[in-house]
Amino acid sequence: MENSISEVGPQETWDSLRDDKDAVLVDVRTHAEWSFVGLPDLSELGKEPLLNQWATLPGMQQNTSFLDDLTSQLNGAAPSKIFFLCRSGVRSLSAAHLVAEAFAARGQSVECVNIIGGFEGDLNQDRHRGNLNGWKNNGLPWRQS
Repeated sequence: MENSISEVGPQETWDSLRDDKDAVLVDVRTHAEWSFVGLPDLSELGKEPLLNQWATLPGMQQNTSFLDDLTSQLNGAAPSKIFFLCRSGVRSLSAAHLVAEAFAARGQSVECVNIIGGFEGDLNQDRHRGNLNGWKNNGLPWRQS
């Protein structure tokens, strides 16, 4: 069964998280990224992002407990929609596919959505992030630890 993953920008993600009380955001970046780059701040929506590393440092090996950890974070529930966020949208797309397949295998329908541009956005002409697109560049709430 092929699972189609939709992709939306950060503002559409924010609006959906605001309007759909059941929707959740999963940040799949590393502990270092959360600590040093920042986190989406969903507090004004009465929500917190779920933090679950897709890959771990130093070698960026895939986190083999990702799916089990997420299932635990969701308390076994199947939210209506799960948004996946990483630095630029690559790791989060892989995570979205895995989670969509896992829910489908259990006969549950969950809309898995990749956030285009991620948290930091794409590289610009100077090979810097944070200036083109992404959560932070869109002016959405974020915080640093």
